[in-house]
Amino acid sequence: MKKAILIAFAMFASLAQAQEQKQIPQISVSGEGKISVKPDQVVVNFGVENLGKDAAEVKKLNDETIDKVLKFIKDFGIPASDFKTTNVSLNRNYDYEKKKYNYLASQSVTIILKDILKYDSLMIGLVDNGINNISDVEFKSSKLEDYKSEARKLAMKEAKHKAEDYTSVLNQKIGKALTISDNTQAYFPQPMYKMAMADAGLPANTTSKETLAIGEIEVTANVSVSFVIE
Repeated sequence: MKKAILIAFAMFASLAQAQEQKQIPQISVSGEGKISVKPDQVVVNFGVENLGKDAAEVKKLNDETIDKVLKFIKDFGIPASDFKTTNVSLNRNYDYEKKKYNYLASQSVTIILKDILKYDSLMIGLVDNGINNISDVEFKSSKLEDYKSEARKLAMKEAKHKAEDYTSVLNQKIGKALTISDNTQAYFPQPMYKMAMADAGLPANTTSKETLAIGEIEVTANVSVSFVIE
């Protein structure tokens, strides 16, 4: 009997507490903070591919080119911690049109270049040393987390300002925040680098030094906040 009374009392207390929480006067608003920053580093993903009839031969060609490329990267002054092999493969493919097998050897490498001013000379050097596939170029910021924090603060300030605007008309004011939800994102410029030298068979010294526009990174924070109305 006592146990049943205790359970009933606990259920009543929980129900009363839930009702009390629902009765708290509050206001829910959103805020946005946006910051545009210039990238200070670039990540380049590239590779070497060779196709042929003999597996050993295409692998040998691929290895020789990669060896030249890695030596160039080291001589370029990029530390070992800023480049790595991301994929190595040797596949046998069937050519249905010619009704025979061929072999594709490929290897991919990723570089983090922390001096954007050297971007053009790096790319030209990579192509000169035999790479034939650039899969991705992404500009980034080494201080991205700091910019995200700044954007979040701006978003919270805007949300608070909105709430104060609404409540001031009613001669009321906002109190503490009850809930906060965050959705901070960063948009990175994604330039498309066309390998004109490889496609057109042009030597590196005939190409323009201006290969692309870097653009800006846009960091946006969106928050939803519920404040107590006092």
